[in-house]
Amino acid sequence: MAVLRRRCAASAAALLCAAGLLRAGPALAAPTAHQVEAVFLFYFTQFVDWPPGAFSAGDSPIVIGVLGDDPFGGALDQAVAGERVNGRRVIVRRLQRVADAMGCQIVYISASEAPQLPRILSALEGHGVLTVSSLDHFARRGGMIRFVLVHQHVRLRINARAARDAGLRLSSKLLSAAAPAAPGEG
Repeated sequence: MAVLRRRCAASAAALLCAAGLLRAGPALAAPTAHQVEAVFLFYFTQFVDWPPGAFSAGDSPIVIGVLGDDPFGGALDQAVAGERVNGRRVIVRRLQRVADAMGCQIVYISASEAPQLPRILSALEGHGVLTVSSLDHFARRGGMIRFVLVHQHVRLRINARAARDAGLRLSSKLLSAAAPAAPGEG
């Protein structure tokens, strides 16, 4: 498991470099938590299998939606720029209402949406959407993946049951790189 985490961290750093978020030079700044989270959102597209009805057509893009205030700046756009996963383009949409999330495969729920979280999760239920957030107790409250900052490192808490109930299949590589959301956590 530690080997996989190191590989994910190395891959994330490589993708950040490729996306231009890290610059080679004498004063190499560490990526911010939001930059790392943006790369993770892109990586999730490679480690999740969606149900057949999650895409309107065979060539439909994989859509990552950001619901509410966007904490990523341009980092998410840079992480997905020009990328394809299983022949599908990966694109980002900024969403102001949960109704706008229909047609997204991944929805990051921003902290600005915390008061509406139960309504948002309920509206997305059964639509084959991977829900991700940094909100406290997100996975325990029915979300699927929570970003947690532990000792300046982004870690994942996964509610595999919520993903399975949505018809999503999470790769064993993704599951092994994360801590399950235990009762009282997530």
